[in-house]
Amino acid sequence: MSQTSPASSAANMPALFRSPLVARLGVILVFILIWEFGARLYDDPDFLATATQTAASLIPLIQDPKVLSALGYMIVALISGFSMALLSGGILGMLIGVNKLSYRTFFPIIVLIYAIPQVTLLPLFVLTFGIGTAVKIVYGFTHGFFPIIVCVIAGTQNINPVLMTAARSMGASRGQIFRRIVFPFVIPSLFTGMRLGMSATLIGVILAELYASQGGIGYYTRHFSDSFEPQNLFALVILIAAAAIVLNEILRKAETHFSRWRQ
Repeated sequence: MSQTSPASSAANMPALFRSPLVARLGVILVFILIWEFGARLYDDPDFLATATQTAASLIPLIQDPKVLSALGYMIVALISGFSMALLSGGILGMLIGVNKLSYRTFFPIIVLIYAIPQVTLLPLFVLTFGIGTAVKIVYGFTHGFFPIIVCVIAGTQNINPVLMTAARSMGASRGQIFRRIVFPFVIPSLFTGMRLGMSATLIGVILAELYASQGGIGYYTRHFSDSFEPQNLFALVILIAAAAIVLNEILRKAETHFSRWRQ
């Protein structure tokens, strides 16, 4: 009796069903169906909205100028905080990682500070920067800085020390060493830190808007939750998720572009 291996069974499937895009769409469809029927079974519109109710609320929410303005301010704060985190975390990470003394001195301190739950420090940020855009940017920056610098420092530890010694022996300057050796080796770890840092910065900005702002997406999130409007709350979450996906896709494209030499 002949048996068909899993590999041959997969090969015999139509090309359409072997497409990753179709698989992703299938997972999304299953999630939407579970959400729709689960919400209908729960049957409490004050706490859980169905997928169709959320979709119906999405268009009016997008057309609301106040919500669009809040989304724009959130994106500006996110990009500002993330840019600061990328610049400082990337440069400091490479400077600390390539030197053994600085690595042994500063890396344990960075990891120790990173372990502190930053939400407990939010009142200090509010006292220092007040309620407004500044606290969103700075609080988002602190969330994005540590994933980037930790990943960059970890990436510098993969550099072959023979290459560094050979470059110095041939008279390469510090700038040439960083440009030709350190930076190419750090690129994979840098983009890993950027993806983590982007998500963490978004969390920091929204947390600041939740507890230390009278406007922004975080404020509307709290408002819809307190006023028992789950359909608007879920629609707002979808908007935030869409913005995060677009930004993450931009980082993925940039990583592919700058990592072509590895192929």
